[in-house]
Amino acid sequence: MTKFEIPKKPKSTMVQTIIISLIVIGLLVWGWTGVNFQGLTSRWASVLTNMSKAFLRPDVGYLQNMTIDGLLYAILETLAIAVAGTFFSAILSLPFALIASQNIVNKTGSWFGKLMISIVRTFPELILAIIFIKVVGPGAAAGVLALGVHSVGMLGKLFSESIESMDMGPAEALDASGASPFQKLISAIIPTVLPDFMSYTLYRFEINTRAASTLGLVGAGGIGAPLIFAIGSRNWSRVSMILIALIITVVIVDIISGTIRKRLV
Repeated sequence: MTKFEIPKKPKSTMVQTIIISLIVIGLLVWGWTGVNFQGLTSRWASVLTNMSKAFLRPDVGYLQNMTIDGLLYAILETLAIAVAGTFFSAILSLPFALIASQNIVNKTGSWFGKLMISIVRTFPELILAIIFIKVVGPGAAAGVLALGVHSVGMLGKLFSESIESMDMGPAEALDASGASPFQKLISAIIPTVLPDFMSYTLYRFEINTRAASTLGLVGAGGIGAPLIFAIGSRNWSRVSMILIALIITVVIVDIISGTIRKRLV
């Protein structure tokens, strides 16, 4: 009867595994010791109890408030910021994507385009919102600009990857017939990658809907402002109502966007 022996790992592989494991453990220990954990406050039990009771009794009156200070207006403003920011970024991302695509421009131009996209993608939405608040003042306009500029980095990267992987047959056929670069762009490149562009844009809209809800924390419009005010005043019933409305809004947006994206791809 033949005995099957389990092959032993090479010694070099075992050494590499041990070294990597030690590095990972060292990073975890270093990261944990760098956190200044103060522990629970003396009132944590009462605060947690009050929050739990209030979350079970959401402030329905705030939902029924149809004025500019009501919940419905804040939700609609959040969606409007997400829509406008996504539209702005989708339009602005196209030239960045073309410059970053190696099959459209030369290698140097592609490298420069990818560098610009990476630089834009570095700044978070909240940092950009704080910067634009200093430029255009607090409000929804700063939120739209923050989401739009930040989304250019991600959409530009996805768009350029889609262009680089596209079938260049139609563009080469137009090139052979003497078409101009603009004609190739309109008649071959954009129609070929348009389904991917729309799918990526819708996916980014889902992300921007979530991000727009936090921009109000720094004064850039949306539902974040009433949320932070409610938390600051310990109005947990209103916090509960805002969170419930936000969850429902995000779920509806995800369902609609996901359905449309499935039909596109």
